[in-house]
Amino acid sequence: MMRTMIAGLALALSVWLGASPHAAAQSPAADVQVTIRADRPGPVINPNVYAQFAEHLGAGIYEGVWVGEGSSIPNTHGFRNDVVAALRDLKVPLVRWPGGCFADDYHWREGIGPRDRRPVRVNAHWGRVPETNAFGTHEFMAFAEMIGAKVYISGNVGSGSVQEMGDWLEYLTSDTQSALANERRANGRAAPWTIDYFGVGNETWGCGGNMRPEFYADLFRQYATYIKLRTPPERRPKIVASGGNDEHTEWVDVLASRGGHDLDAISHHYYTTPSGVWEHKGNALGFSEGEWISSLVHTMRIDDYLTSNERVLDRHDPQGRIGLYLDEWGMWYSPTPGREPGFLWQQNSLRDAVVAGLNFNIFHRHAKRVQMTNIAQMVNVLQAMILTDGPRMILTPTYHAFHLYRPFQGATYLPTETRAPRYRLGAYQAPAVSVSAARDTEGRIQLALVNLDPNREALVRTRITGAAASSAVGRVLTASAMDAHNSFDAPNAIQPTAFSGVVEGDALVFRLPAKSVAVVALQ
Repeated sequence: MMRTMIAGLALALSVWLGASPHAAAQSPAADVQVTIRADRPGPVINPNVYAQFAEHLGAGIYEGVWVGEGSSIPNTHGFRNDVVAALRDLKVPLVRWPGGCFADDYHWREGIGPRDRRPVRVNAHWGRVPETNAFGTHEFMAFAEMIGAKVYISGNVGSGSVQEMGDWLEYLTSDTQSALANERRANGRAAPWTIDYFGVGNETWGCGGNMRPEFYADLFRQYATYIKLRTPPERRPKIVASGGNDEHTEWVDVLASRGGHDLDAISHHYYTTPSGVWEHKGNALGFSEGEWISSLVHTMRIDDYLTSNERVLDRHDPQGRIGLYLDEWGMWYSPTPGREPGFLWQQNSLRDAVVAGLNFNIFHRHAKRVQMTNIAQMVNVLQAMILTDGPRMILTPTYHAFHLYRPFQGATYLPTETRAPRYRLGAYQAPAVSVSAARDTEGRIQLALVNLDPNREALVRTRITGAAASSAVGRVLTASAMDAHNSFDAPNAIQPTAFSGVVEGDALVFRLPAKSVAVVALQ
């Protein structure tokens, strides 16, 4: 009788804590101890850590964002109503455009004026399909205003000129009676725009010109001179240099030492593949647990890559003036069968949401230098927020991860100490649970929890120094399958559900499901 009562109490407690009693019976929960140091606040997490990237690539712009005024798909001035509404709800802080590799073959003059007079070009980088230039400068700036985002424009260094870039900035930002400013007015925009960030080229080590860092550093100084000259001081953008990728630090080293006083930030790129081998990336769906853990371990390499580049910046810039922007990151899989490989369309699963959460927790720890990151990409390309199919639209697990983490935009980072078992499989291992905490702009402590283990839930006991909390309420994203995803036939197969913790003595206790991402507010 006593055993029956104890078993019943244990079952009731597991249900109360949000656990599956069957999962609990099959495998004991991992014991995780978390301490949040609310008495040791760190830097503010720049909202731009949650920025987006939209390139003229596949259906990323055309169909994904822009359908034109004559489309049967509901739109406002040519912009998809459903996509705009979803992005507004995501509180996208900033969008990078027009590329990517496309930026260094883009000539801005071809995308202004009456659309029926704009030249059709070939998108040489992505599928060699026609680029109509229907979506140009005015359309992008209108789109950014519609979703409430700041802008980050990538200028053409690879096939452009200093004058072309300078003219673009004058066209965008001048309030004078110059010919360029008046041309902008004639094209429908009376007031000058504010350009928040301007990138001098993209991947100049590769598709942006195959340059050496020393050669590019001199080009950067030249281009930056004319960016400053052609924009009024009160609307001058932060000027971003094209930096390195992966584990490389030489680009930051050369640019920080030779880039000159106009250098505000240096970009960096890192893409995760399940295999870690670029030529054989792995599939977006139908993968094994071995590919699950390898994806997570490979994505966490960015922690070391950021640290290495920060050390170089600290040596050249001890005051911390120069930012480090990871303006392209995310999962990159092998081409989707039956689709144009050059369009980079891929499905998006629970694994991608866990990858996103892991990255966010890493970015928060680097908030002093990492003031912007841009996932690749916003719609229909790579690790997208949104997928469309004609008039249909779905929100991906990655979208939901970004939505969960909205309270971290502008929050103050709080250090955490975590004791967790290792999740191991084959040659790979990682901490079973990843944690991040911050005090949001309303004064609440936000706690993010990511369970990497796809088989074992975690019992997370959380204590706070320097503050107290008596409740914890939020949402969790999880599913039964590692590759659970939303499709056009089942658009809500995976979405966040309510999640909470309970008080046990001096701790808040969470039963975190296997393979999950959760964010809770502690009050």
